[in-house]
Amino acid sequence: MPKRGWSELGSGERGAILAAGAVQVSLLVAALVDIHRRPEEGIRGKKPLWVVVSFVNIVGPLSYFIFGRKR
Repeated sequence: MPKRGWSELGSGERGAILAAGAVQVSLLVAALVDIHRRPEEGIRGKKPLWVVVSFVNIVGPLSYFIFGRKR
């Protein structure tokens, strides 16, 4: 399958890509803000490690929210 450029995509495909990007950036920002504000005792593991993990696509921030925070 040949690669298609942005201009060759339909409006629905462009919208889906933009929505997915917005979700990914929103989760990243939310995770980084939470890591910064939460005390070290409220996080499983080290804060710098979770900051790095948060930059791994959409999986990183979700992993932090599911596994990194103590309740």
